[in-house]
Amino acid sequence: MATHGKKYRAASAQVDAVKHYPLLDAVELVKKTTFCKFDATVELVVSLGVDPRQADQNVRGATALPHGLGKSVRIVVFAKGDKAAQANVESVVEVGGDELAAKILGGWLEFDQVVATPDMMGVVGKLGKVLGPRGLMPNPKLGTVTFDVLKAINELKAGRTEYRVDKAGIVHCPVGKVSFDAAKLADNATAVIEALLKAKPTTAKGTYLQKIGVSSTMSPGVKVDPVPFRV
Repeated sequence: MATHGKKYRAASAQVDAVKHYPLLDAVELVKKTTFCKFDATVELVVSLGVDPRQADQNVRGATALPHGLGKSVRIVVFAKGDKAAQANVESVVEVGGDELAAKILGGWLEFDQVVATPDMMGVVGKLGKVLGPRGLMPNPKLGTVTFDVLKAINELKAGRTEYRVDKAGIVHCPVGKVSFDAAKLADNATAVIEALLKAKPTTAKGTYLQKIGVSSTMSPGVKVDPVPFRV
């Protein structure tokens, strides 16, 4: 049977596996118990009282983070005319239409996000098999299919996170890096939790916000008290 290494066991010993910590305390504990040598990503995990098999309970969206994610974002934009001209700003790797689609179909994937105007979705639709599995397909619910391309670009550059409930009713979201101040990580996590509360399906029954946890890459998870957010 697989066992955890010495560093993980030492980190885990500092975490009360039963206790539900206030969010800020939980984040501080995650920072304290992270032992990897790189700037690890901090992830928020939320268990929701929804049935993802029901289309109207498939919680999905995106929210801006007050302190970003701590990384630069490479963006490509599908647009034409004036909208293409607006998109030629910093962090946009390339702007185009059919020629950009052909480049991506040819294997070029040096970008992190895709924005498209609604009139270009006929072109982007051809890339479904390439962009879809990578989570890069533009989506109106995520604000990446829009005529306001500059707003979408600025939000992506500032830092935002996408959330989507999985088959078990759980949402996993990055909320920053271990190098962030604990208060900033807590602010980012709160922004995601508030977005999830706003996205609550009207058909969801029982307790919606069931469990919350935070962790960093390779570190033990820390339980968060969900009660303060159930108001």
